[in-house]
Order: sequence, then C-alpha cells, then structure tokens
Amino acid sequence: MRGGDHLYIVTYDIRDQKRWRRLFRAMEGRGEWLQLSVFQCRLSRRGLAEMTAALAEIIKHDEDHVVILDLGPADEVTPRVTSMGKHFEAVARSPVIV
Repeated sequence: MRGGDHLYIVTYDIRDQKRWRRLFRAMEGRGEWLQLSVFQCRLSRRGLAEMTAALAEIIKHDEDHVVILDLGPADEVTPRVTSMGKHFEAVARSPVIV
C-alpha cells in the first residue's frame, strides 16, 4: 500500500454468541455492515493493523475464523458484485467526526 486506503471485505464465523457480539461491535465503527457476519471496510494501513489487532484479541484462535479480503486501492477498485435484494455500493471516503 502506498499510504492510500484499501477496500476490504471482512467475514467471520465465530462459534460463541458472546464473542460474535463483541466482534460485531468492534467492526461497527470500522466499516459498512453488509450481512450477518460480513463487513465492507475502507481502511488505511494503520486502520487495518488496528482492526486486525482488535479482532485477534476477541477471537478464540482454535475455534473461530476471520477472513479479510483485500480488494485493492479503494479509489481505483471497481468491485464486480452480483447483488440480489438490497443494493450493493462500495464504501466511499467520508470525514470522521471525533
């Protein structure tokens, strides 16, 4: 990464409901919720590292599974998606208010 944001799809299979809720809450501020255990995130290199560290603390490594798919530079990638039902739209850059 050359410092720009990348677009990621994060999906997870968490065996314990309590850990699933913790992971879901950890993901809420980091991207768009697409489906039950799927988020779309636009992250910087630092954002990816912070998210990965946060998720690693939540999951049980011998039971759970998290997959982070890097779709490439967010401003250059045009995801080819077949979406049935709700409309799919790639996450756009937006200001963060703290």
